[in-house]
Amino acid sequence: MHQNRDLYDYLYKRTRQLTNDWYDSIDKTTVTGVYASNDPDVITRLKEQNFSFHVHLIQIFKESEESFFDSFEEWVNEIASDSGHQSTPVHTILNEFLNVQVQYIHMIEEFAKIQNRNITNEAAYSWIHVILKVFGKVMIRFVEVHEKIATQRLISQQEIINELSAPVIKLKPGIGLLPLVGVIDTNRAKYILENTLMECSKQSISHLYIDISGVNVLDTMVAMQIFHLIDTLKITGVKTSLSGVRPEIALTAVHLGLDFKDIHITGNLSQALNFK
Repeated sequence: MHQNRDLYDYLYKRTRQLTNDWYDSIDKTTVTGVYASNDPDVITRLKEQNFSFHVHLIQIFKESEESFFDSFEEWVNEIASDSGHQSTPVHTILNEFLNVQVQYIHMIEEFAKIQNRNITNEAAYSWIHVILKVFGKVMIRFVEVHEKIATQRLISQQEIINELSAPVIKLKPGIGLLPLVGVIDTNRAKYILENTLMECSKQSISHLYIDISGVNVLDTMVAMQIFHLIDTLKITGVKTSLSGVRPEIALTAVHLGLDFKDIHITGNLSQALNFK
């Protein structure tokens, strides 16, 4: 226990050195993300994050494992959610973890050498084993939190994209426009249906113009979803007009056996809006 305290003191005095040596060793020509930044503020923040890592990590030689990992959780969450690290490939971040791990192994070897006969090989090996165990657990936990946050951000971004790509635009009281653009997959089709019904109700839309001239491909699923939307709107009392039906789209719909007889259709949006 006394030797653990001596090692802690030895490492604590060298935390800044560890940070500076680590940052100086980064090959800026090969790394990407936050580690390649030349922004002085980003570099300062990166160094402080690394320094904080050392301050937390060396506590393993003073605290129980349970309390150590509990206190380390805050650091992991902070770094994993940091915008700089979120924009950096995970394999690059893990490589830097391993570089720092090597620093600690060298430091322990150096400490044992200075202490000479006061430190047994068994003690040095046990410290290295602790370091390897700690780094392994911290790295795994970092990847878990990093991926969870990245997934949450991706979902949020997708929701925004869906919102922007399926807007119900109120043209005047009771009249709305739904311009559909791009590729419509299953998830987006579901969102379009739910969002359109909600927005028509919220904006008191009684007649909705649906323009599909910007839809890249009308396959079976997309065609069925559009007709399902029209049928559902009809049930809720919303009339619809469909524009932008290109010849190939009309041909696909006919082959699918879709019935156009109760749907007002125009070649383009301009014709639809001028319809009396």
